[in-house]
Amino acid sequence: MTVLTNYDNGLKFHTNTFHQNQVWKGALDCVAFEHSAIKEKLLQLDKPCYIIRVAGQIGVTNDGYLSPADNGKTGQAELLVATPPVSTANLGDPSFLSFHDVKCAYSTGAMAGGIASEEMVIALGKEKLLGSFGAGGLSPDRLKTAIHRIQEALPQGPYAFNLIHSPNEPSIERRAVDLYLKYGVRTIEASAFLDLTPNIIYYRAAGLGVNAANQIEIKNKVLAKISRREVASKFLQPAPLKILKELVQQGLITEQQANLAAQLPIADDITVEADSGGHTDNRPLVCLLPSILALKNEIQDKYHYSTPIRVGVAGGIGTPESALAGFMMGAAYVVTGSINQSCVEAGTSEYTKQLLAQADMADVMMAPAADMFEMGVKLQVLKKGTMFALRAQKLYELYRTYNSIDDIPIVEREKLEKQIFRKTLNQVWEETVTYLSQRNPEKLNKALSNPKIKMAAIFKWYLGLSSRWSSAGEKGREVDYQIWCGPAIGSFNNWVNSSYLAEPKNRKVVDVAHHIMTGTAYLHRIQSLKIQGLYVTDYYSQYLPM
Repeated sequence: MTVLTNYDNGLKFHTNTFHQNQVWKGALDCVAFEHSAIKEKLLQLDKPCYIIRVAGQIGVTNDGYLSPADNGKTGQAELLVATPPVSTANLGDPSFLSFHDVKCAYSTGAMAGGIASEEMVIALGKEKLLGSFGAGGLSPDRLKTAIHRIQEALPQGPYAFNLIHSPNEPSIERRAVDLYLKYGVRTIEASAFLDLTPNIIYYRAAGLGVNAANQIEIKNKVLAKISRREVASKFLQPAPLKILKELVQQGLITEQQANLAAQLPIADDITVEADSGGHTDNRPLVCLLPSILALKNEIQDKYHYSTPIRVGVAGGIGTPESALAGFMMGAAYVVTGSINQSCVEAGTSEYTKQLLAQADMADVMMAPAADMFEMGVKLQVLKKGTMFALRAQKLYELYRTYNSIDDIPIVEREKLEKQIFRKTLNQVWEETVTYLSQRNPEKLNKALSNPKIKMAAIFKWYLGLSSRWSSAGEKGREVDYQIWCGPAIGSFNNWVNSSYLAEPKNRKVVDVAHHIMTGTAYLHRIQSLKIQGLYVTDYYSQYLPM
């Protein structure tokens, strides 16, 4: 072996301030001194990594072993720093892995309308990764089909189903809960909740029991996605006694289940959702996560749960760097969303996937949400290649300004019919009547008697169909596609730009998960070496999908 003493491989070592009481022993021909060879050694995550100095040159090896220092003798190789093997299974909270029977603390969030599809959940589940099916906005029959298909493919799991809050139509929530209980869906991801509802509490309490050892058994697991302290607080605490009593009186749960529910939090896991696609408060992760972790600790001190609630992160997770940031701040697990929508298994059109694959971080904006339109709630969507956000905002401004369709000036109405709806407003209303008469007769009756509600129903025709156009690839409506998306897609695209994952046809959801978690473990190793005094160039601080 030849040591290139004058070769600059980008490694330097700062003066070690602590006493090194171990030495490295091994064959020098297994030590790498050249850039690419060093990178290969660093990437051997299942092996220890030793940084040694030989004749003034710093090298890297995964071989050899550490031995107690022998009276200060270092031999021909000087040990500088070392790191143990690192596994993706070591990232996050190990109890997340055992509780959900998964191989690493990584999950994919639900994207409504089946965008987080059966194919996606099944592909992840077969690799022991947790995926959440996007049940929001689907009919009971469509949801039932998804339950059967996923359960048939993953009889032992892992999988989750979304339960999205429907403040204006609580019956939608209830129908989903009834299906989950009937068919034994054991994990749900609760999202967009503004407050606790009897439906989420019913699901949670109905799965509680006591085993032979007199310990509480939790059969129905809840991951709650939140972005506000006041909402997190509700999921971190036991269910309100008033609602539990009402559920008992209705014969939905037993007295024992109500008593057990009063001892447990609503959620097993709280996902802190920062700046994400879809419903979001655009909160910065570095501010939001520490606040929710502190709140969790306060509530844990109050209730002394035998199993503390885990807190994970979502929103902006699109690279190994962002995942590592979450883990280093104390996240129990990470959740990806927007980036999965561009994957092969996503239940959306090829055109939409191509748009997503070309997006940058600034190519997103907020737009009115269909399900909470009247409340002024917004969600984050892709703006590049579509005019949906601007047109949806125009509809909301008209809704705020006028009390009925008839109050809107004729010039504005003609613009709506020609540019946005491409139909007369009367035709849109007729289609809305047909839809509501089948889906929500009560809402139809309110619209018939209240012109303001009627106007909202007409405008929501566009808001509701635009996301379906995107998923189905509706020809001629590309400019109106509603594509839920956060800035994470931009950072992901930048990261994979020069790799095989640049093309949507190569983006398989399991591959994406693998590279994000492997990259996170690799960057953790690099940071560990840096903290111990090793200086490395940017070449070693990057992980690219191969």
